[in-house]
Amino acid sequence: MRLESITLARGDRVVLEHIDLHLTEQRIGLVGDNGAGKSSLFRLICGLDQPQSGRVSVHGYRTDEASERRKLPQHVGLMFQNPDDQIIFPTVAEELAFSLTAAGIGKQQARQQARDFLAARGLPDWAERAVGELSQGQRQQVCLMALQITTPATLLLDEPYSALDLPSQLRLSTQIAATSQQIILSTHLLEHVQDFERVLWLDKGKLRGDGPGRDICAAYAQDVRERAASNAAAEVLQHAAQADAT
Repeated sequence: MRLESITLARGDRVVLEHIDLHLTEQRIGLVGDNGAGKSSLFRLICGLDQPQSGRVSVHGYRTDEASERRKLPQHVGLMFQNPDDQIIFPTVAEELAFSLTAAGIGKQQARQQARDFLAARGLPDWAERAVGELSQGQRQQVCLMALQITTPATLLLDEPYSALDLPSQLRLSTQIAATSQQIILSTHLLEHVQDFERVLWLDKGKLRGDGPGRDICAAYAQDVRERAASNAAAEVLQHAAQADAT
């Protein structure tokens, strides 16, 4: 997929500026502070937002062409940060079957394929489980399986580890590692992307780093440490000045 000279603005605020990317690697990480533009980049790739300038092409389909944009769900899937924003149906099997019926498969066939899909992953007993009884990590697993079952070429995972405890992170990480599709994953937990072949670092809407996971994660972490130290020093000086004033 390609993003060519992309600029995205919301009102007077520039969200992404002059972004040029050709994303071909199987595992791509996306890091940066809150508000850096990571979720907005995903929305552009899915065709949910349109840039003020530039062009986005996803597996040969242009997102600014309505007829081509309608075909994007067959090729790219987005997993939201909060699974409750994505899950619709009360049971796991129904949720997975919905992904298939939305892709044009009949309801009966979709239900059977959903059960077969779960059984193949050692989870046959999940079929009738109520989504509301699942943990946060298990609901994230369901969201990912709902994307995997229709086999889009690319999966966009927006902060999938947020609010998960360590065991849930490990289970989800194992599920992601076993996925054959291209993964683009945004996260603040650098250990989950430091071994990726490519990581992008967004900083205030601009691409500040692009390279091997370990290099970019180390550079971003160092930048965070330096900013924290600078802020701490500024606070000390401020408190000293206030003390002198009194």
